Amino acid sequence: MVGGRGFWILVWYGILVLGLIGLWASVLWGRRLKWQNLDEFLRAIGTVQVSIGMLMLLYGVAVQVATGLLGLAFGVFVAAFVAGRNISFSHRRHDDAEGEPDIEGEAEGPARMVEPTSRGAARGA
Repeated sequence: MVGGRGFWILVWYGILVLGLIGLWASVLWGRRLKWQNLDEFLRAIGTVQVSIGMLMLLYGVAVQVATGLLGLAFGVFVAAFVAGRNISFSHRRHDDAEGEPDIEGEAEGPARMVEPTSRGAARGA
């Protein structure tokens, strides 16, 4: 069927484990953030679906179901992309406005802009 099938089965089991860990983490994070991380959650769901579908194909079990899972995973990844773009565009203006000082020279410390000087001026010569 596929050369190195045992190797690919191990690879897809590893991806399944990573997807399940990502799903668990995105659920915990989503509960804290009131599900503002919908794109991360959808990516984890898609990863689990793809790995299960590929494992089913590699084992030769329920090929039609496996193909359906892969197609559904594609739709979930597209939905995650759309959700991620919508979230980043809606929060971008708010995040940019918070980091900028309102009055010139308000920033202090390392973020404060200092005009470059010549070597002689810096030494007091």
